[in-house]
Amino acid sequence: MEAVLKNVGRTVELLAVAAHSGVVNEWDEQTVTRAFHWARYCEHIYSRFHGNPVIRGVLEKQLQLTNHSLKEALPEYNAVSFLDLGRCQDLLLLWLLNNSALPVSIMKMLFETKASADSTSSNYEDVRGLCSQIIQCKSACTVLRPLLGVPTVGADAEVQGEMLMERLGSALSQSSDPLRAEDFLSSVLQEFEVAAEHLCPVIAAALLTTTDSAAQTASQDFLLDWLQSRRGTLQHVCTALPSKVLADLAKRHQKFRDAFCKLLKRWASEMEYRVTEGEWVHAATSSAVSFQKMTEHYLALFEACPSLRTEIEDELNARRIADGDFDVRGLSVWGDILLALRK
Repeated sequence: MEAVLKNVGRTVELLAVAAHSGVVNEWDEQTVTRAFHWARYCEHIYSRFHGNPVIRGVLEKQLQLTNHSLKEALPEYNAVSFLDLGRCQDLLLLWLLNNSALPVSIMKMLFETKASADSTSSNYEDVRGLCSQIIQCKSACTVLRPLLGVPTVGADAEVQGEMLMERLGSALSQSSDPLRAEDFLSSVLQEFEVAAEHLCPVIAAALLTTTDSAAQTASQDFLLDWLQSRRGTLQHVCTALPSKVLADLAKRHQKFRDAFCKLLKRWASEMEYRVTEGEWVHAATSSAVSFQKMTEHYLALFEACPSLRTEIEDELNARRIADGDFDVRGLSVWGDILLALRK
């Protein structure tokens, strides 16, 4: 066990070097081959021991010690969790591509589409498919796109959304216990806590990924249920994303549509009319959704789901009547929403 702990610790240190050190400028194909070998080793360790509470605890303690020492040496270092061991190759690839010191020759090798006759090429088979997706990462596109002749389009949210669905599907297929998948999603949420604005596009991209199997559909359903169970996360997603993206999500998923419509009504019910400002504002100052933005959400929703318009307008009118059936602006938020939608 001592050897396992030592190997895991050294591999985590290797990931830190891949992400933050200029030493990678000196890496050659053999060095990269060994790096992916150790990344796969950690994935094997995760697969073998994730269900063993005792050994998992020992490994987590080792990770804490290694993370602490690396954080002291590299303030920008992102801690590696036990769950991250299950996606070590993904992390190694992403962090290498994000390192500006990575030689162009290594970039070309990682993105090579033709398999080499050399036996070492098999070490990259598992990551080649991922490489073709990572090519869209905006973090690497300034160097990679001119190099590879790829148009400057897309964003890393699409790639990370696909990766999120793949990993979630893997978690769901490997265990009948939903806690495993919930743990994975919680780790993703924790990873993006320092850059929450990036989590929302990733979630949207994951839910908008085209599904061609029952397993992929199940993964999206699980993600939607998880979002609905975390009211704060759902609200943050709906606050941060553009109206068009939210409308596309509502069009694609009934669960999201129902939750989004419910949230819009809750936002409206929390508004109060400020006579001095001549507009509706949220009583809760923490909310970032204005009256104008809320009406934009409704209009985008109507465009994406035309059948909803009559139903929603009827409900808004019923709420307006319940407020006193006034046609004067500022007396009923529901009536003023209707007026804005019918302009």
